[in-house]
Amino acid sequence: MTVRGDLAERIEGHFALPAESLGDEARAAFDELRDCLEAGEVRAAEPTAEGWRVNGWVKKGILLGFRLGQVVEMQAAGPLRFFDKDTFPPKALTLADRVRVVPGGSAIRAGAYVGPGVVVMPPAYVNVGAYVGEGSMVDSHALVGSCAQVGKRVHLSAGAQVGGVLEPVGALPVIIEDDVLVGGNCGVYEGALVGRRAVLGAGVILTGGITVYDVPRKTSYRRTAAGPLRIPEGAVVVPGSRRMEDPFAERYGLSLATPVIVKYRDEKTDAAAALEDTLR
Repeated sequence: MTVRGDLAERIEGHFALPAESLGDEARAAFDELRDCLEAGEVRAAEPTAEGWRVNGWVKKGILLGFRLGQVVEMQAAGPLRFFDKDTFPPKALTLADRVRVVPGGSAIRAGAYVGPGVVVMPPAYVNVGAYVGEGSMVDSHALVGSCAQVGKRVHLSAGAQVGGVLEPVGALPVIIEDDVLVGGNCGVYEGALVGRRAVLGAGVILTGGITVYDVPRKTSYRRTAAGPLRIPEGAVVVPGSRRMEDPFAERYGLSLATPVIVKYRDEKTDAAAALEDTLR
């Protein structure tokens, strides 16, 4: 990650000040951070040799932008009007960015990185601090939440929700690594990490409090004090259920929804995932 000069130190310093003490220098630091986020030069979280690392100062900078911003009227096409902080207008894209935004009501907020070759289908939303890697697809009604990290060649299918997080600043955001296929109406929340080349079948929900059962490897995964819920690389996850052992639950045949890994990615799965290329 490239940081321009002492930007991190300046953001930390301004963030510690009360709102009434913030002035032009704080706004300049925030504007610089927003430019760096949009260029992909800084990220709210980034991969390292030891795993993913949260850059808390980046989240502080985004929160600083909310404190600095004033609600203004933002005009869209036709009669539409929006009212939001002037520090977070819609992201300005040009043809040179090589991002395909299909007409129909999508929005990308300033402070988000969207790589070359990304396709955004309507209506979809990419929030501030998010990172969407090269060649990914954000399909209709999909959400990429604040600070969420989406890798290269990821397909977020229609209705997929990738949750965001700004506070606490040290919390790991949702991470979707390279070449992942996220099925329709999936939800990935609370800092869950989906390993590269994994497949989430339609309707899978991943949260910090859920247990994922791995049938091929005869084990299970959940969030711990030491780390987030992690879906292994290449895992194929589908919605499942687990019978409740409470006597009342047993009496009425109640069960809990739980994701289940049924296999690991193979040539057949790869062929199915490759069908999206025809949309490009």
